[in-house]
Amino acid sequence: MAENIQLEIVTPEKYVVSESSQIVMAPGTLGEFGVLSGHTPFLTSLQVGKVRYRNEKGDEHYVFVSGGFAEALPDKVTILAESAERLENIDYERAKDAYERAQQRLAGDKEDVDFARARAAMQRALTRMNIVQGSGSTH
Repeated sequence: MAENIQLEIVTPEKYVVSESSQIVMAPGTLGEFGVLSGHTPFLTSLQVGKVRYRNEKGDEHYVFVSGGFAEALPDKVTILAESAERLENIDYERAKDAYERAQQRLAGDKEDVDFARARAAMQRALTRMNIVQGSGSTH
């Protein structure tokens, strides 16, 4: 059996994940990447997206990340995220409300709307909703 790799996901406020994993998949800015034990070291920036990992027991877990950086080493993946939430902590209704608010801001014809900020908020909310829906969770 292949060796496991340690996964650490941290934000400026807290540790979100510290777990031994079989595989880690993350949303790099150039596309999704996967890391197994023994991987060649690298450092990359992250985009808003979903980190997937399989723990030692083979259970798949999901974590929302909002940008940041990932460092892969042969025995460890460290993700320094601007923000991160485990699947079980994502509030689907709150994400849906945030998505609708961002849509309304973008649809408005006000001159003082920060379109880049509204689009970023919409992307974060949509990603959270997709993680919940894609996992089959009953949130």
